[in-house]
Amino acid sequence: MSLMDGGRAARLAKIVGLVGLVTLAASGCSTDEVLRFGWPKGVTPQADIMRDMWTGSVIAALVVGLITAVLILWPVVFHRKRGERLPRQFQYNHPLEIVYTVIPVVIVAVLFYFTATSENAVTDKSHTPDVTVDVVAFQWNWQFEYPGYKTADGQPVRTVGSSSRIPLLVLPTTKWVQYNLRSTDVIHSFWVPQFNFKRDVFPSPEKNNQDSSFQNVIEEQGAFVGRCAELCGIYHSMMNFEVRALPPDLFAKYMALRVKDNATTGKPYTAEEALAELHCGDLCNPVATTTHPFNTDRTARTGS
Repeated sequence: MSLMDGGRAARLAKIVGLVGLVTLAASGCSTDEVLRFGWPKGVTPQADIMRDMWTGSVIAALVVGLITAVLILWPVVFHRKRGERLPRQFQYNHPLEIVYTVIPVVIVAVLFYFTATSENAVTDKSHTPDVTVDVVAFQWNWQFEYPGYKTADGQPVRTVGSSSRIPLLVLPTTKWVQYNLRSTDVIHSFWVPQFNFKRDVFPSPEKNNQDSSFQNVIEEQGAFVGRCAELCGIYHSMMNFEVRALPPDLFAKYMALRVKDNATTGKPYTAEEALAELHCGDLCNPVATTTHPFNTDRTARTGS
């Protein structure tokens, strides 16, 4: 390699490094955001497992892409035509061909292993749940039942939305929660973006050979919007709910209220009434804050 070629290669490396540095600085991303490579931040350990899988896959792809780019650019830069004399020709290179075959096989095998282990960890249901929620989806609403908690009339604690009320799914943090999913009509999909997890809700999961339940642990307190992620009809986009993730002590107080009658109404406390009684600020906001009910009056709008 001539001195001139070495100088060009050094300048090229400096330009590439400068472009990468400017791109990183201009993005305004923190170290954590950079390492997530665009993966959204989750609130469950299952979401962290998927993030680690994503990060490893992206790094592997970048390394393979960089090596491929170098192998392509190297002959372009350093073996370009310099005269009429042809360089030495090679028809076969068996060792190199073996390497080119083995490396992709190893890459695919490693990715398959980490994909399988991550999927098994995310869908694992071997834990004894602290709280079980029966999620019932129907056009275009959600119903949440807690079979482990009974009201005075022997019915499970139940929350269901309406035309004026977004259903609230109240759950404890740091506890294992099991979700049993079922639909009464068409296929829906239970999706909480902060869980980084989505599962379709079938009318007859046992007949459709579908796994209709999953478990997770919520590690952060807060309010998270939930959505239906399967096109299910005209009001699909409005089929929302909200999750309230409370610390265990507040969740216990919440359920203690839900199982008894409200002295004012003479009926079991609703989710909104129980949250209002806890007086814990925005965390116990009894009104949905990220989504709103929709008007089901078919005469409310007219054709244009």
